Amino acid sequence: MAGEPIYIGILGFGVVGSGTYETLVSNQESIDRKVGRPVRVKKIADLDWSTPRRVSVPPPPEMQSTDAAEVISDPDISIVVESIGGVNPSREFLLAALRAGKNVVTSNKELVARHGEELFDAAAAGGCDLMFEGAVGGGIPILRPLKSCLAGNRITRVMGIVNGTTNFILSRMAEMGADFADSLAEAQRLGYAEPDPTNDIEGHDAVFKLAILSSIAFESRVSVESIYREGITGITARDMQYARELGFAVKLLAIGVENDGALEARVHPTLLPLDHPLAKVSGPFNAIFVHGSSVGEVMFYGQGAGAMPTGSAMVGDIIDIARNIRSGSTGRIACTCFEDRPVRPMDEVVTRFYLRTRVVDRPGVLAAVARIFAEEQVSLASVLQTDASGDSAEIVWLTHKTRERQMQASLRKMRDLPEVREIAACIRAETDA
Repeated sequence: MAGEPIYIGILGFGVVGSGTYETLVSNQESIDRKVGRPVRVKKIADLDWSTPRRVSVPPPPEMQSTDAAEVISDPDISIVVESIGGVNPSREFLLAALRAGKNVVTSNKELVARHGEELFDAAAAGGCDLMFEGAVGGGIPILRPLKSCLAGNRITRVMGIVNGTTNFILSRMAEMGADFADSLAEAQRLGYAEPDPTNDIEGHDAVFKLAILSSIAFESRVSVESIYREGITGITARDMQYARELGFAVKLLAIGVENDGALEARVHPTLLPLDHPLAKVSGPFNAIFVHGSSVGEVMFYGQGAGAMPTGSAMVGDIIDIARNIRSGSTGRIACTCFEDRPVRPMDEVVTRFYLRTRVVDRPGVLAAVARIFAEEQVSLASVLQTDASGDSAEIVWLTHKTRERQMQASLRKMRDLPEVREIAACIRAETDA
């Protein structure tokens, strides 16, 4: 291949870093042809080289370093790949790289979600490219399609399963009738969940991804703090069973909506009709559903995490940047957050609701609860008495679309009713009706 090599430095050689390196090495000939110049890894920095990696062609000793500054300051390296994770020291490393005129590829969702504006400003000042396709959906191409293929559309909704851990847990609960604790333990045994799964099961991971997705889709910066978050720890096998009886699946969804100049951004368990494409996504897979003004509805599906899927996305970014280097056009991809749209408070959001209650089993209880719903103008679609034991009964309620504020007011009143022993579950539902 003619021409001087384009050299890459990698910061962090864990799951994503090693997957990126292996993809570059195993597909080297094809990548060189696509770029038009050789693309080579020159240096990899990691604090611990003693831990074995599952890499078919390990990097030779001369590539290995324990000092990130060696990568950032190397005059031959023009693309810095960050796969350390977390905010610090990754933020300092990438700012230093951009200020030194290095182009940057990262899959660090938290860093981009929290400090994307600062990073883009540094990239613009240095005339550099900053790309992060792997930060959302792992190997699923979604950010580039939003920025290019769908750029002619006004995007009105993005809705996705963006965390494979929670989707595996909920799928197992639905398919096997397992409870949450057993399903989480199985996810940990198979390596889908971390020993400390908080980031996944409480929805933090999905929030970071939704902040990035919404900012790009709606061309308006969406902060992590503005996104409503609710995890899946309160979902039970009983709720999965009742949801199916009512024609729904339960998924942890990241939902972004643009309507009347304002945005909605929320992450929470959601009932979806069984015939919705996202309802059919099972196991550790991810899928993102997009509605555009011209294209209509499209869905992106695939593996949302792991060494090779995320490495695939990282190498796609590397190839794009290498082509820009070859043509002398780096720095042309700027931030697209042109607008400053407000994010609606959660209490203004309108959805349907599934509610499971345990009440005293005696005449008049249904009427008392229905009266509360009527007072708050919450319209009921169906009521199902599912189980009676001793002097108590379990009742499942499904509402029509209603405002969050009205539903929460209804729940507060219901908790004051002596006939209501427990509000066992309250889950939002997304339907067209």
